[in-house]
Amino acid sequence: MGQIINRTHIADFVQKIHESGKTVVATNGCFDILHVGHVRYLQKTKSFADYSIVLLNSDSSVKSIKGPDRPINNERDRAEVLCALSCVDYVVIFDENSPGSLLDEIKPDVYTKGGDYTMETLPEADIMRKNNTKVEFITFVEGKSTTETINKINKLQK
Repeated sequence: MGQIINRTHIADFVQKIHESGKTVVATNGCFDILHVGHVRYLQKTKSFADYSIVLLNSDSSVKSIKGPDRPINNERDRAEVLCALSCVDYVVIFDENSPGSLLDEIKPDVYTKGGDYTMETLPEADIMRKNNTKVEFITFVEGKSTTETINKINKLQK
């Protein structure tokens, strides 16, 4: 069972993991309505290191990125659901739209991002290069997204 770690403590926490000789993989996202695409993505993420950390967009961050009707589930609920997955070791909630500064603080060994990105389009690419972080791009599960789920629900209500 994963645990939620306060942002102010995560850099020291990751440093201790590194000092113990273990590796860390990080990813980020909103993870608003969890679906099979999320689960497969997080399982693959975990396969790259000893410990996995999900950098979770806060409610205000999700609203800024996705619009005023999101998130559907609040940040504490989303974090708790993620912690229930065996492939998630730690969750850190962050307020910015991009996890760049947080990634620069924790310096994971590996960073995963969806397959719709490349190193050329990855906003955090410079930070990854600077910190020698390996980047792995994970293919999405076709037709599985929170937006698809919301659209399906909206269609049923009509």
